[in-house]
Amino acid sequence: MTTRKMTPPIGLHYEEFEIGDVAESVGRTITETDIVNFAALSGDWNRIHTDAEYSKDQMFGQRVAHGLLILSIASGLAVRMGFMEETVQAFMGLQWQFRRPVFMGDTVHLRATIEEKKEMKRLGGGIVTFKMEMVNQKGDVCQRGTWEILCKSVPSA
Repeated sequence: MTTRKMTPPIGLHYEEFEIGDVAESVGRTITETDIVNFAALSGDWNRIHTDAEYSKDQMFGQRVAHGLLILSIASGLAVRMGFMEETVQAFMGLQWQFRRPVFMGDTVHLRATIEEKKEMKRLGGGIVTFKMEMVNQKGDVCQRGTWEILCKSVPSA
C-alpha cells in the first residue's frame, strides 16, 4: 500500500478552465455576530441591519444582512473552493446585483460558472469571467453577477 498526502488541488491555470463548468461551495450560515462585526468594520450601522425593533416595521419585518457582507462572504467562499489558490494574479472587476434579502440564520453558498475566457499572453495568462450566484438554503438566488479574474498560464516546461 502506498501512502500519499491527500491535499486538495491548488489553483487552476487559465488553460484548465472550461466554459460551462460549474462548481458549488460549502454552505455558510449568517449569524448576528457576522452582521455586527461587518457593521463595525464598515461603519454601516443602518438600523435595518442592527435594530430588531425598528426592523419589525420595515419592508422585510426583520433585520437584513448587509448586501456587501454577503458579497464579501462570496469572495471567501470562492477562495475556499481552491480554484483560485496561487494562480489568480488579479481580481479585475465585477458586476453585481442584490436580488433578495439574506437574514440571520440563512445558509448561503456560492455557485460559480465559467462564462468566458480571453487570453492575455502579455500578462502571463488570461481573463476568466465567472457567473457567480449566492444561493440560500431554499435554492433562491439572493445575489448574482459576473467576476473577471486574471489567471496565470500553465508554466512552460
